Amino acid sequence: MKIVLNVTLVLIVFAFSGFAADEQAAALDFSLPGSDGNAHSLADYADAKAVVVMFIATRCPISNGFNKRMVEVAEIYQPKGFVFLGINSNKLEKMDEVKEHAKEHGFPFVVLKDEQNVVADLYKAKVTPEVYVLDSQKNVLYHGRIDDSASASERKSEDLLQALDDILAGQQVKNSETKAFGCTIKRVSM
Repeated sequence: MKIVLNVTLVLIVFAFSGFAADEQAAALDFSLPGSDGNAHSLADYADAKAVVVMFIATRCPISNGFNKRMVEVAEIYQPKGFVFLGINSNKLEKMDEVKEHAKEHGFPFVVLKDEQNVVADLYKAKVTPEVYVLDSQKNVLYHGRIDDSASASERKSEDLLQALDDILAGQQVKNSETKAFGCTIKRVSM
């Protein structure tokens, strides 16, 4: 309830300050409970080189096909100053299931539970997996897929890795938008 009220207040402030909510959606902060038992907010990671927000699922075979790749990318880039956050917004997947899934797959990052899909709605995330890379000002530097194939052996373009390498080199991300693919996020009806 507190999250919904905070998000609503932020949207009202943007509306009255002349900004369209659509233009600001991917830059909004949030606070969600994590698989580690703590609440996490983007504001907690203001000193990170960038924050990689990954909408993921426990039951989606496509998202699960990326589990090993998510672990590998996080293990490479976390020591370089990047923060990785998984977000589960599926209405059918409860926190206990999210915790067990994270443990089972050895995620070296916390997975947050977006119980009412408020954050997924703000970010306009549609599928799992879907990635947003944010700078310290919450500007979206990259949005889209992890790579171009559900099968790791068939991938031709490692889009997220390229974006993170561009950021690490202090360059603008060359391909800042790609089309994410996967299972649709199962939303709560309002």
